[in-house]
Amino acid sequence: PDGETETAFLRHATSKIGTMADLTRIESLGFRGEALASIAAVTRVSLITKTRDSKMGTRLTIHGGELVEHSSVGCPDGTTMIVTDLFYNTPARREFLKSDAAESSLIIEFLSEIALAFCHIRFQLVNNGNVVFTTSGDGDLFKAIMTVTQRREYEELIPVDYTENGCQIRGYVSRPSLSRSTRRDQVFFVNGRVVNSSVMERGLSLGYKERLFPGRYPVAFLFLKTDPERLDVNIHPNKRQVRFHDEATVIETIRKGVVRSLAQSAAIVEAGDYFVRAAEPKTEKEKEKEPTAEQVDIKNILSAKRQKTEQTDYHPAERSTEEVLEVRDSRPSAADFDIQVPSLVPFDYHDLRVTGVIFDTYITAEDGEHFYLIDQHAAQERIFYEQLVGEYLSDDKPSQTIMVPLLLEVPHSMAVRSDEWLPPLTEMGYRIEAFGPTTFAAKEIPYFMELSEAETFLNEFLEAAESGRMLQNTVVIDKLITRSCKAAIKAHDKLSREGMERLIADLAECRNPFSCPHGRPTCIRFSLYDIEKMFKRA
Repeated sequence: PDGETETAFLRHATSKIGTMADLTRIESLGFRGEALASIAAVTRVSLITKTRDSKMGTRLTIHGGELVEHSSVGCPDGTTMIVTDLFYNTPARREFLKSDAAESSLIIEFLSEIALAFCHIRFQLVNNGNVVFTTSGDGDLFKAIMTVTQRREYEELIPVDYTENGCQIRGYVSRPSLSRSTRRDQVFFVNGRVVNSSVMERGLSLGYKERLFPGRYPVAFLFLKTDPERLDVNIHPNKRQVRFHDEATVIETIRKGVVRSLAQSAAIVEAGDYFVRAAEPKTEKEKEKEPTAEQVDIKNILSAKRQKTEQTDYHPAERSTEEVLEVRDSRPSAADFDIQVPSLVPFDYHDLRVTGVIFDTYITAEDGEHFYLIDQHAAQERIFYEQLVGEYLSDDKPSQTIMVPLLLEVPHSMAVRSDEWLPPLTEMGYRIEAFGPTTFAAKEIPYFMELSEAETFLNEFLEAAESGRMLQNTVVIDKLITRSCKAAIKAHDKLSREGMERLIADLAECRNPFSCPHGRPTCIRFSLYDIEKMFKRA
């Protein structure tokens, strides 16, 4: 409303916080009342706004925090903000600006994230007269991702949709075959707010455990929706950092959601992932699906703005920055945040029919629609690994008695603290007894370890405990990976038809049947199109 336009530019003026209780249920992106006042203090700002029930709109112009114009104007419904000449009145700060290209890149990145967070609102970003992107605003997140990123490799992203304990995680992640060397392509949102979150990164990493090689990271666009009272967004002025009251619940919800998605049919590695395809011209059908982008006539707006400022004897600085954001919709609220993703389609190895084997290494199979190559060594690695993990995680961990006990010599400082480091080893399946003042004898070792592995593990465990740190389960898991690899069928080992069918049946019972413990795929799927493409039939 006209009576509130000037108030909006006052410091700490906000319509989001009315009582102290509102601070615990923040659902809007801004709430401090600092942004407009800070921007207006170091730029020349024009606000043109009109509500649906008003006959006339309002134009407000502020230069360096000083009101220059407040008048009525004819304009369409909505709000237009025109910001020019950043830091014109504080030249010392202007010198710290990066190049125009670098600053534009930051703006494009930010607006790209906002366009994804509010995919139910149509956004159009124009830079130097060129339309960077135009989203459809129909609530289709996948379409928004493809429009904003413009990466064809994202066409195979997998939907995520999982809810547990009041936390809902939705969005898209990449198949294990698509990964990056950094986390740059991981974007996280909480209740519509773009955030940097090590907690969400942790949940995502756990979801991809054993599916990616160390140092590789998946692509992810994940949206977490939770009760505002369960997080604190008032950590930093930029509001990209949030603190969860129950981090374990968030981590586990994301982990389970990702694991569930990676067990679906869409997560299988496709043959097309390994072929370099030249960019092909888009068909007329594909062009029809693209959102139409109408050029916004921003040049005329800026031209009129320059003429207005010239009449007040204003001479622009040699270096100026001009950005225009035009919104033709009601004010977005995170309370309306609702991302729709497709339903998940489960995959079952039991549906495969074995057709043969090539090079005594790769089992061939089909399901009527696709052709599959299954790496027999990687498949049995996965089977053995999960069997060993099951033994390790079982309540009654079996042990094996050894003929000659392993003698462990420890320093006096370790001997007096034996009640700290002995229980974890006992939980693992070791039976260790005192054999002298600083000597201990291991008479039983875990069933899933060989004698040499058990001895090496004990030495590493005690060295770590002596230095003040206790080995985590990752060390045990590494041992299981090594053992499963040693026991698995090797490449070129001949299998009977019954043996191949039994291998696939066992693989179907695995929790993660699509990759071996090292992260390599157990199978690759070929579509009819992939095969016809290779034979130049398509």
